[in-house]
Amino acid sequence: MTHQYIARDLGSIRNEELFCDRVIDYLYSRVREKAPALFDAVTSARSSSLLGFVNYDLPLGARISGASALIKRLGIDISECVEPPAHYNTARRIFERRIRYETVRPMTDDHAAVVSPADSRMFTGSLNEESVLFIKDKFFSFEEFLGRPSWNQVFAGGDFAIFRLTPDKYHYNHVPVSGVVRDFYEIEGAFHSCNPTAVISEVTPFSRNRRAVTIIDTDVPGGSGCGQVAMVEVAALMIGQIVQAYASSGYAPHEPVRPGLFLRMGQPKSLYRPGSSLDVLIFEPGRVEFSPDLVANQFRGDVGSRFSSWLGRPWVETDVRVRESIGRVLNQNT
Repeated sequence: MTHQYIARDLGSIRNEELFCDRVIDYLYSRVREKAPALFDAVTSARSSSLLGFVNYDLPLGARISGASALIKRLGIDISECVEPPAHYNTARRIFERRIRYETVRPMTDDHAAVVSPADSRMFTGSLNEESVLFIKDKFFSFEEFLGRPSWNQVFAGGDFAIFRLTPDKYHYNHVPVSGVVRDFYEIEGAFHSCNPTAVISEVTPFSRNRRAVTIIDTDVPGGSGCGQVAMVEVAALMIGQIVQAYASSGYAPHEPVRPGLFLRMGQPKSLYRPGSSLDVLIFEPGRVEFSPDLVANQFRGDVGSRFSSWLGRPWVETDVRVRESIGRVLNQNT
């Protein structure tokens, strides 16, 4: 089945080229069913790192033509990048590229905005049973996902957004809101693929992957004023690690994320090393409102999303760019 999404800038329907789709389908159907031990081994940390090395670290050739072919296939605009073209002689360097985000990913000056943390395909959801966006225990089990029961109480009944980074995307995450880090911790787990076939084949897959959780308090001076916000970075197949590297300008100097650190909206926060991965933002109840166009796109019945058949109703992703507005703050309190 073709997987489609909406291009936000034009509102047009696009077909997604799913990398290694047949391999993922085979792995998550026949291998998982008939050889569960092998399946567990493939989705382990060691195998994920090895697959990442084979796919991303071997040189693409002495000439730039090898890199150029990959860049062309992925549709990457190399003119956006900080380093010169000659720098990109391995797939890893291409996937971990840095861009001139201040100019090529401009950000609104609206203090009430919530911005996308990544170049990604996104959709929204809710933990509130009264909401039209309500999803229960499909993409993740809320009780398990954050890993600490104390935070479950804060975000119960709130809204969330999922941002799926495909291998061709820019792999830095940026801060979606301004505020102070109240908590940061990592949760061990597997490295399941974020391919839609893999997602709908597993039970609450994102609750089982390795992930990093950052709790941002935005009700502080200079903050966005939308309460506590959980930003969860979820590792996936061929992701070696999630590197925390917050930079208040450019990419350097950078520092690890830690409690007490003030994060400014739109700035680089972390890097996936590399592959497919995703971000999840969770908000307190009644503190944000997602952009109307994103919500409307999600329920379009003319788009062939694999998530729609899984959920039994239209559920469509929209392609968004890092630092662009995806919602607004409600009940602002700073």
